[in-house]
Amino acid sequence: MSRPRIDAPRGVLQRPAPEGRIAHERFAPSPDLEAFVQHFWTVRWDLRGEPPLLAETLPHPCVHVVFERGQARIAGVQSRRFRRRLQGQSRVFGIKFRPAAFQPWLKGPLSRLTDRTVSLHSVFGRDSIALKDAILAEPDVRRCMTLAQDFLRPRLPLMPEPIARLRDLVERLAVDTTLTRMEQVAALAGLEPRNLQRRFSAAVGVSPKWVIQRYRLHEAAEQLARPDAPDMASLALQLGYFDQSHFIRDFKALVGRAPGQYAAQAAAARGKRASR
Repeated sequence: MSRPRIDAPRGVLQRPAPEGRIAHERFAPSPDLEAFVQHFWTVRWDLRGEPPLLAETLPHPCVHVVFERGQARIAGVQSRRFRRRLQGQSRVFGIKFRPAAFQPWLKGPLSRLTDRTVSLHSVFGRDSIALKDAILAEPDVRRCMTLAQDFLRPRLPLMPEPIARLRDLVERLAVDTTLTRMEQVAALAGLEPRNLQRRFSAAVGVSPKWVIQRYRLHEAAEQLARPDAPDMASLALQLGYFDQSHFIRDFKALVGRAPGQYAAQAAAARGKRASR
């Protein structure tokens, strides 16, 4: 079994924030939960006296359990970018599950959760109410992680081998930029494309084509934010686009800005940080 990676966050489109006012931390799960949990995370902000901040992130093919503002909810895979206006002072604690790894708990097609949120209680039952109350009352994020792990540990389902293979395949797509076509992924999985699509819909919640495109657009956003950003034609070709205009259209539809505009905003943000 491959282990989840705790790399630098990818897909965060958050605009420059007042220094020291927002903190984002992630923590690896204990070894016995690694087959299911990617990481635990928390975002804390104190923007009192500051204007609200629009935070944006690109979607990942993962389910999250999120605790905040008196509630605990399960968020399925989101097909569009996530947008949230941060203001005042607050915090969020979350559990990010590995791709496909939440399906054994749901005991049904994960596509039922795509672009939806449901209560924690609806999947984990009444016992989850005490977990929600304990985490929302606990200021120490490491203690929150302990509470969550203690809750999940005795409830771990079996991890079917086909689900584990899909989980690992999706995670490979995140890092292997040479995989740009569904036919490649189907060959790698040893499945016919139609069969692969059915399995992705049931276990991942989205199609393999969606996963490939989203991860390639994550890569595009990351490269465009660098000082040595490549030109559009080279980047589009690298990501498997034979038509530069198609790449620009896909990028703008997901990110909300054209690639050139996004690169210019990233350069301006770097200049602002350097002048502090």
